[in-house]
Amino acid sequence: MTDTQTPAAPAPAPERGRARIPARDLAQIAVFAALIAALGLPGALYLGGTAVPITFQTLGVMLAGAILGARKGSLAVLLLLALVAAGLPLLSGGRGGLSVFVGPSVGYLIGWVLGAFVVGWFTARLLPRYRVLPALGATALGGIVAIYLVGVPVFAAITGTPLGVAIAGSALFLPGDILKVVVTVLVAKGVHRAWPGLIEPRPWPWRRQAVTPTA
Repeated sequence: MTDTQTPAAPAPAPERGRARIPARDLAQIAVFAALIAALGLPGALYLGGTAVPITFQTLGVMLAGAILGARKGSLAVLLLLALVAAGLPLLSGGRGGLSVFVGPSVGYLIGWVLGAFVVGWFTARLLPRYRVLPALGATALGGIVAIYLVGVPVFAAITGTPLGVAIAGSALFLPGDILKVVVTVLVAKGVHRAWPGLIEPRPWPWRRQAVTPTA
């Protein structure tokens, strides 16, 4: 008789379709969601009779994208909005609950997610150098243009304001938002210099080498 060996059972294949977020990333997402919430503590300022408040929380949205990147930055904003929807008063002025998602500012809240993603997307392509002038443009594109692109039309639709009037009224936000862009870039530059690797550098789409098929 010869000894026969029982073949070892194959290792289970990793599950597909379930994206797992590492604990480190979860902690960063939670920290920046808390930061955005904390920036609402000073309250909100309403200028010119607008129904959309001026707050510091947009600064937190920009910082989330510029420091964590597109994916984690937008997830931090989504976490904050989920907690707000659950009833926690985490928006400026102690606002919370589902009612804020049917109000005039809901477009800006949705725009926060897009804004953090856009800022993070461009930041990944500016690293590892992260030069100030391109970073200012990229952060303004995400932190101002992307947010306004959603917020202003939704505000106009909900309030019945002509779109042109709503666009002109959004000029009230510009000085403060430009200042937030500058602060974001200066802070992010220091952070990326001290802790490189928070965002994986990515190439610009047009710089990717074309993959030639092999026979």
